[in-house]
Amino acid sequence: MNYNLITILGPTAVGKTRLGALLASHFDGEIISADSRQVYRRMDIGTGKDLTDFDVEGKIIPYHLIDIIEPEEEFNLFTFNKQFYHTYRNIISRNKIPFLVGGTGMYLHSVLSGYDLNKVEFEESKYEELNKQTIEVLQEKLKGLNQSLHNTTDLLIKDRVIKAILIAEKNKHESIEEKIKINSLVIGIKLERQKVKERITSRLKLRLENGMIEEVKNLLDSGLSYEKLDFFGLEYKYISKFLKQEISYEEMFEKLNIAIHQFSKRQMTWFRKMEREGLKINWIEVADFNSAEQIILKKYF
Repeated sequence: MNYNLITILGPTAVGKTRLGALLASHFDGEIISADSRQVYRRMDIGTGKDLTDFDVEGKIIPYHLIDIIEPEEEFNLFTFNKQFYHTYRNIISRNKIPFLVGGTGMYLHSVLSGYDLNKVEFEESKYEELNKQTIEVLQEKLKGLNQSLHNTTDLLIKDRVIKAILIAEKNKHESIEEKIKINSLVIGIKLERQKVKERITSRLKLRLENGMIEEVKNLLDSGLSYEKLDFFGLEYKYISKFLKQEISYEEMFEKLNIAIHQFSKRQMTWFRKMEREGLKINWIEVADFNSAEQIILKKYF
């Protein structure tokens, strides 16, 4: 089978990025990130953006779709696909191997399954994305998209606001450049559930001790709203609640820890869904370089 992409996926805290960097270094490749939050600048600790992972023996492995926009800007499934195909073409034009690395199920699924984003899949995913925001945030967004808004009833009901945004954005978006048929070799990293939970809790403690609360406070001080941070979820949502004094530090830690565990389970649900639809995932126990290398040597080349 002729593959034209290598994908490294898995739930949070299993070591995807470091393994991807080691493999990209070994096989002369570059990394395209599939993480819906690491695209944002100034959101480093909370998104787990450890750029030292890309340093392999003093050489920085080229990475893409990390630190590319400000948190005030919007990034969605359509934008990701547009950026992915543009970056992919750039990498293969230089005879490098593209590695898609990350854990955002919808982003991975869209590439590996070849979503046609003019169809209903994009509408549904985009609707869900917008529905997480407050009606006030959505109203401002719609006004920004449609300066000559006359139908004020569009601004009163959340469902109408979302549908009006979808229509305005569809009219605004240029199409994705001609897609390449992707046939990816997919390697999945899995760990025992208990080990994943231990890693998540330990990592959360470390991040809180190393400036994650200050990172959220700095975002607020720069003008980012509580509503926007709530939209980013997980660390940004619960630390915001703590900073607003809605919950104590202990409550924040407990609720956030549980939420990340639940997020990890949802990621695995996405990957199982992809397998049920026919995608072959070559699972390896822990982020073991030798196991991944052997799969690539045997199947990719």
